[in-house]
Parts: sequence; structure tokens; C-alpha cells
Amino acid sequence: MAGLAHVPQDLHIHTVYSHTDHSVVPQQTIALIAEVNYAKILGISDHLECIYPTQIDEYLAEIKHYGLHAGVEVNGGDWAGIASTVEVEYYLYHCFDKTADYRGAAKLLATGKPVIIAHPQAIGTDLSQVPEGCYIEINNRYVWQRDWKSGYYTNYKDKFNFVVGSDAHQPNWLNQTLARHVLSALELTETLLF
Repeated sequence: MAGLAHVPQDLHIHTVYSHTDHSVVPQQTIALIAEVNYAKILGISDHLECIYPTQIDEYLAEIKHYGLHAGVEVNGGDWAGIASTVEVEYYLYHCFDKTADYRGAAKLLATGKPVIIAHPQAIGTDLSQVPEGCYIEINNRYVWQRDWKSGYYTNYKDKFNFVVGSDAHQPNWLNQTLARHVLSALELTETLLF
């Protein structure tokens, strides 16, 4: 694989497998992400509801073919049960501020695989209710749109480990510039999962 690999890790990348997500462009293929190779650790995490059950085997095989890490983005507690049966390495999880979603996070944690709470501030996650053991994402796509200086993340820096994600749906989104700025400004430490 060619590329720069200048970012330590990005596990929040979407591809054309997220076919009902209108932000994804046709050029955003797994092959392209592998070719660009902008992070040392790369993972694909398309929306589970887009690929399950009809394309899940094809999706996982293509990710494996390119030597990337396989994850899925899980849309809350309604999808946690199905997600727990899918043979992925990690989960990105939408934890809306609902009891069922906090329970869903616990269900995924029980699999022993990493659970990353995806763009929590953008969807209103109450970090005080997230099960310990989850990772909290600082996300390039959304973090700058919210008051990230408010203490939302730093109030929990002793409870959680943090990861940085791009949430890339298009080739020009394959970066983490803003998220890394926030991580540094808040004096948080990034955790590498693989």
C-alpha cells in the first residue's frame, strides 16, 4: 500500500457500503482508502444497518483482503444485539441519551471487543451514563461544531480513554486535523486500539 501513514490511527471511516448515507460518494471505496493509507492503523466501520445481513460477508472479506481492521457503526440499542453477533474487531456506537442505548453499549462491551462511543457530543450522549470500558471518540466531522471547551470531554478524562476519528465519508475527509487540535488543546491522550 502506498501513502503517507502520518496519522497514528483512524477507525471511523465509511465507504460505499454505507449506501444509504447520502454523504458517501462513489469514489469512497475500501480500495481507495487502502491506497491512500494515511494512518498507521486503519479501520473501516460502515453503518451496520446498510450492510446487514445481505452484504456483511462481502464487506468483511474486502476489508480483510486489503489488510484493514473491520468494524461497524451501530445505531443505538436497537442494533446492539445483532451487532454483537457480527464478526468484527470493534464497534463504533451511537449512544443517544436513552436508557436502551446505554444498555446496548454494555451489551457490546460484553463481547470483549472495543466499543467506541461515536461523536458523543453531536448526538447528546451523557458520558456519566456510558459504561466504563468504552472509548470516547473525538471526531473530526463534528467536534468543531460544538462547544468542545466546555468540559464535556475533560470532565471524564479519568474515567475513559479517548480515540480520534475522521468520520470520513469522502476522500477529502480522510484527515483528523480538527480533532487532533481539540485533543491537544484539551490535553487528552489518544489510545491506540490495535
